[in-house]
Amino acid sequence: MSYRRTILVLHLAGQYPLAGVAWQAAHYVVGLTRLGYDVYYIEDSGAPPYDPQIESVVENCSSNVAFIRRMMERFDLGDHWGYWDLAHNRCYGLTREKLLHLYGAADALLNLCGATQLREEHLRCPTRIYVETDPVYEQIRLAQNNCQTRAFLEAHTHHFTYGENLGNPDSPIPLAQFDWKATRPPVMLDLWDYHFTPEAERFTTVATWKNVSKDVTFGGARYYWSKDVNFLRFQDLPQLTTQKFELALGTSDTERATLLRKKGWCLTDSYRRSYDLEPYQRYLYGSRGEFTVSKDLVVRTRCGWFSDRSVCYLAAGKPVITQDTGFGKFIPTGQGLFAFTTMEDVLTAVDKINADYAAHCRAAREVALECFATDKVLPQLLREAGL
Repeated sequence: MSYRRTILVLHLAGQYPLAGVAWQAAHYVVGLTRLGYDVYYIEDSGAPPYDPQIESVVENCSSNVAFIRRMMERFDLGDHWGYWDLAHNRCYGLTREKLLHLYGAADALLNLCGATQLREEHLRCPTRIYVETDPVYEQIRLAQNNCQTRAFLEAHTHHFTYGENLGNPDSPIPLAQFDWKATRPPVMLDLWDYHFTPEAERFTTVATWKNVSKDVTFGGARYYWSKDVNFLRFQDLPQLTTQKFELALGTSDTERATLLRKKGWCLTDSYRRSYDLEPYQRYLYGSRGEFTVSKDLVVRTRCGWFSDRSVCYLAAGKPVITQDTGFGKFIPTGQGLFAFTTMEDVLTAVDKINADYAAHCRAAREVALECFATDKVLPQLLREAGL
């Protein structure tokens, strides 16, 4: 009888029960399962659950647990998840005994986006993989000799980053002390149908307007872990073209929303589009494509980051126009996917897509297939982690 290696995916889709977060986890969990591994989804970070409807942490985790249960049952993995509510010392899904057993018996754990501060029980697992989905911040803190960052990273045996261009001469952020490997957001193509909708009018995106918790200074420059800086740079876009654009934003800034509407943006509530996996997927399916900016931190450092949300648009056959972070060195652009720096770049991309929409939709799906498919991204990650 053949032996199936066990991998634990640690993440935070229950802590933050939103579809974009859940799809990020699902592509790893389902992708690894399809590759033949025995995969469990685990949350035990100790962080309090968050309720996106009221935009606040809460004490009762029942709706958060229900969100994970629905996610895992959707992919026929209803008996392969665990949520440990450390505040009340209660386990959901897997029992506490099973969970602790898995930490010692599993072949590897994959700490996706650094969701969990590894504790003694996690260290029993021989291969501990950190997948950094938001690059640059940890590298800067490490370069500044931050003890907490170093201890967090040292608890892992392997280190991967979506910052595919980090360490190259055109990116100012050093890669030091750890053997960082580049990786990309994977996507399960058969979980995303190709949706050709030429009647769709709006380029859309789902985003948080402003984050303030991880701004950082390095080399005399201040980098912002937020998108609002770059959205404001391109706020006049709808006034320069007949193309329509819609933002599904998580912002309660009514003054800002009023200004964006005056400039021609269509706005919709991000929670309405993201409260579960299906409505999120329907929203992307009904879009003409994606237009989005990136966080200042990843743009100005040219780290090569690419969005897992944009990968979903590509998988659905939706052309993507996204801000240049240096990813064009590694991922083909100009057909189905466009990287922009200036307003002129955006307008040119819009015109090219609309001139032959069908061809760019096919090209978008092809980029997802060739550059982000789970059966290409995940085997490389596993090989480099010795699995």
